[in-house]
Amino acid sequence: MSAPLVRAENVSRSFRSRGGWLTRNEIKAVRDVDLIVGRGEAVGVVGESGCGKSTLGRMLLHLLPPTSGRVVFDGRPLEDLTPSMRRRLRARMQMIFQDPYASLDPRRAAGAQIADGLLIHGLARRGEARARVNDLLRRVGLDPGHADRLPHEFSGGQRQRIAIARSLATEPEFIVADEPVSALDVSVQAQIVTLLAELRSSFALALVFISHDLHVVRHLCERVVVMYLGRVVEEGPSADTLRAAAHPYTRALIAATPSIHGGKRSRQTASGELPSPTSPPSGCVFRTRCPHAIAACAETVPVLREITPGRRVACIRDDVVAQGA
Repeated sequence: MSAPLVRAENVSRSFRSRGGWLTRNEIKAVRDVDLIVGRGEAVGVVGESGCGKSTLGRMLLHLLPPTSGRVVFDGRPLEDLTPSMRRRLRARMQMIFQDPYASLDPRRAAGAQIADGLLIHGLARRGEARARVNDLLRRVGLDPGHADRLPHEFSGGQRQRIAIARSLATEPEFIVADEPVSALDVSVQAQIVTLLAELRSSFALALVFISHDLHVVRHLCERVVVMYLGRVVEEGPSADTLRAAAHPYTRALIAATPSIHGGKRSRQTASGELPSPTSPPSGCVFRTRCPHAIAACAETVPVLREITPGRRVACIRDDVVAQGA
């Protein structure tokens, strides 16, 4: 087996927020996460808003350095690189943001923004860059003749296609897509997901796809990672994990997406709301919403352990969960 392209080793990230008069609270956005992304592999990261998905994605690209732990890209720890070395490495790793309009400069032409990476990294001269931009626009389903238009002259789906073309300009090996379809109309979402699947195959991309939508993750990703309140609670092959989830939180997410099992809803739903990350529950962070919680769940922090080859779960009661009780 070849070495992974990206490896997060026990990464955590905390933030400080103002809690009240002269006080600051610590928010533990990501806690002790290990993640491996193989070359050409697509990994889905799912969970509710506030569970740390986007923070993890930014740490994988070192847009946010971890508070502790480290990220290794192609065998090189990113924290050990100088700023100039990391800048040179940027051509090999890119990001697609959630809001295509906010991620584009409204005052610059679409083609010029796609060409930025080529020019900044010295990968093409201006004449060559124009030809490359035209090719990328065709690859993402846009008219190269519209390269001189401003972002507001495109629809939301077209703007996201521009953002995708921009991320591909430097021919990266790794892309983090942070909920790239959630800001789009439902009718456009499937088109963008299909485009991403085609481009991932054509460019042999490793992809981390952050999403709320389990349909999309199952279609696009070979493997899924489920996060809750900053921790990974389950991971494994997408088809197996989403067909027979071992963690009650994963089952709750599936229950909120009825058609993922052909319209049949699971009974194992989560009650209540996501706890505050400034004061998470003791023991298992999901226990306050879990239908299977017992006293021991308040005392024990469950660790990810392998239950079948390639599948891991962090739950001390996964045997009961699997029975559908």
